[in-house]
Amino acid sequence: MTVREMTIDDLEQVMRIEELLFRPPWTREGFFSFLMQNNTLFLVAEEKGKILGYCGLQMAADEGDILNIGVAPERQNEGIGGFLMDSLLLLADQFGIGQIYLEVRKSNTKAIRLYTRKKFEQIGLRKDYYTEPVEDAILMAHYREGGAFRQS
Repeated sequence: MTVREMTIDDLEQVMRIEELLFRPPWTREGFFSFLMQNNTLFLVAEEKGKILGYCGLQMAADEGDILNIGVAPERQNEGIGGFLMDSLLLLADQFGIGQIYLEVRKSNTKAIRLYTRKKFEQIGLRKDYYTEPVEDAILMAHYREGGAFRQS
């Protein structure tokens, strides 16, 4: 398995995963618009030409926001999400990003466990942030220490 920067050619496979995982899913146009921006970075995990997962980060000054992370349902629980997160944190550090934020559905305990293992801390709650169904989001943050992000 390799992790590399996402390209427009990856969108068909990424959209299949996105539509299986999220309600409402991002649109192809949404991904495309972020891929065209200079302040965003999207990665994919790939094996033998098949996209297994993806994640994205939007950067502003020394801060970043994780936009999206997803792993194909049939390949979950294999460490792919953790590998993507480690890769994203390493690249964020190289870009001089000092803190990274994300929102996660309150009920998404699997993702919360992953983020906690990667040293994200809960810093707030966003009421009714998500739709389909309406649900609160937990706001989490990860801070760089001594020039590098803390990792598990």
